[in-house]
Amino acid sequence: MRWEQLFTDLEAQFAAEEAAGERLGEPSRARAEQGRVRLADRLRGAVGSPVSLRCPGVGELAGRLVDVGVDWVLLAETGDRELLVATRAVAAVAGLTAATAAGEESAVDRHLDLRRALRGLARDRAAVQCLLGDGGVLTGTIDRVGADFVELAEHPLDSPRRRSAVTGVRAVALPAVVAVRTG
Repeated sequence: MRWEQLFTDLEAQFAAEEAAGERLGEPSRARAEQGRVRLADRLRGAVGSPVSLRCPGVGELAGRLVDVGVDWVLLAETGDRELLVATRAVAAVAGLTAATAAGEESAVDRHLDLRRALRGLARDRAAVQCLLGDGGVLTGTIDRVGADFVELAEHPLDSPRRRSAVTGVRAVALPAVVAVRTG
């Protein structure tokens, strides 16, 4: 009888310790899971919402979050303007929702990086404003995108890219580009 009571007591102690361990382990597991979430995952959870991105050298860039790529964020500003922002240039984000869209990007997402998005603008011959990390703003048309630079034919935004309107051609190091505004 005493052995049965001892075993019952030991089983109850073991169950209590196990339950306490699980309770202590849950926050650890939750912290570990949160530790794997990337900024892009948090941003994907806010697609469709208004956000504000703080970028050193440029300040606040605000708009409705349209899309999130592997290394870029697309914002719709007021009017028909869109802003393609390099994720590496984002220091802080305001306006995130509680949602997180964690998960693997598709093969298409992984290959649609900032350089490819800029090549699309070059193909479309879109007039752009190129916002630089030093606070500078260049205007013109992207002529080409290299491995680590963008070549911009500088001209006023309200003029189409014509030889007579181009005031110069400038190669801009890709890491210096914070955002590219269209529209």
